[in-house]
Amino acid sequence: MRSKSSTIRTHRTVTALAALLAGALALSACSSSDNDRKGSGEQTGGATGSTVTLPKLNGANLEIAAVWTGQEQKNFKQVLAEFERRTGAKVTFVPAQDPIINFLGSKIAGGQPPDVALLPQPGAIKQAVQRGWAKPLGPEAVKELQKNYSQGWQDIGKVDGKQYGVYYKAANKSLIWYNAKVFENANAKEPKTWKDLLGTARAVYDSGVTPFSVAGADGWPLTDWFENVYLSQAGPEKYDQLAQHKIKWTDPSVKQALTTLAQIWGKKDYLAGGQGGALQTEFPASVTQTFTGGDQPKSAMVYEGDFVQVNIGETKAKVGTDAKVFPFPAVGSTAPVVSGGDAAVILKDSKAAQALVTFLASPDAATIQAKLGGYLSPNKNVQISAYPNAVQQKIAKALIASGDDFRFDMSDQAPQAFGGTPGKGEWKDLQDFLKNPADVAGTQAKLEKDAAAAYGSGS
Repeated sequence: MRSKSSTIRTHRTVTALAALLAGALALSACSSSDNDRKGSGEQTGGATGSTVTLPKLNGANLEIAAVWTGQEQKNFKQVLAEFERRTGAKVTFVPAQDPIINFLGSKIAGGQPPDVALLPQPGAIKQAVQRGWAKPLGPEAVKELQKNYSQGWQDIGKVDGKQYGVYYKAANKSLIWYNAKVFENANAKEPKTWKDLLGTARAVYDSGVTPFSVAGADGWPLTDWFENVYLSQAGPEKYDQLAQHKIKWTDPSVKQALTTLAQIWGKKDYLAGGQGGALQTEFPASVTQTFTGGDQPKSAMVYEGDFVQVNIGETKAKVGTDAKVFPFPAVGSTAPVVSGGDAAVILKDSKAAQALVTFLASPDAATIQAKLGGYLSPNKNVQISAYPNAVQQKIAKALIASGDDFRFDMSDQAPQAFGGTPGKGEWKDLQDFLKNPADVAGTQAKLEKDAAAAYGSGS
């Protein structure tokens, strides 16, 4: 389903994979008998590999709200069951509607907020703090967070320097998926740099297959393309400045990124259906057309995040054999990692709520869900071997290896009018650029005009 807002889009990014992966991912799972994951700290509740000390909470009742459904909700409930087993508390999962901020608003107005909620955007955490809903994390949760998370993941859970969120779940949105048979026939290699990517595209094209499938009918994949190029080329500091509109879209760094993108978007023969065809291709089709048609598909490669596996599951292609993946190549000195995620935030402060969030910040909680598949954790102390197959291990490794150099999706940080509305703002401006990739200056001017209006800054 095509997303209709930046909130829904982030939510799909970080949640759709697990909800559907069980039926979709046709890949033999590696052995999950890695209960000997190294542990430090005291054993609690008799669990093996326990790394976090939790209080006894017999008689405590907690509610935790999230928009997760299906398999993902089921898997998360296994994590909650382990918390119950270790502490004696009772935890009820509350299914929330999206956008969750609206759902929580009605719960709070009715005097029945859940104890903890999982929020899918930095902006949502900020809103919860500004409205007086969110409670700061206590010392135990902060200690667990500092032990297991890079500074970058800690920082996006802060508001005004105070820690409110624990990013329990993440998405790696810096991946390019490819048809393995096409690469084999073209003798093409997984590229490490943008220059290599252009070389790989040329080899694929020379073998008789169109290199790229681009989901131009949806504006959001175009923003993600831009963000990866911009982050790698301009660097994290400029990325942050542009995300906050502290520099203009007419900045030379934006010109450079658009010019680089045009090296692919401007080559009609490199896009399935040309620019016109790309503008009529919605995201699900951009994936499925890459993995149908045997060794003569409509395209060899498709860019997007780990959730692409869901759509590959709609084809006969098997992830890990027919469909493979490589990290988005380095355009500048470092390969980009653009991420999304869900953060646990306390709405009703109590010893039990603090303990639950402390548990969610531990490797223990994340390891349970990692083994079940369809989940990525930004927790650096979760063993890569906990992930059930080679593809997910590779995705998780790239996310953790980025350290503090990852950045949260830029358009999801922007006002919705600019970064999250079909047919408007950045989505529309980049669709127009895909239509006419020679018009870099005109695209910059439109992006700046729309950003200034949305951010409430005419200057």
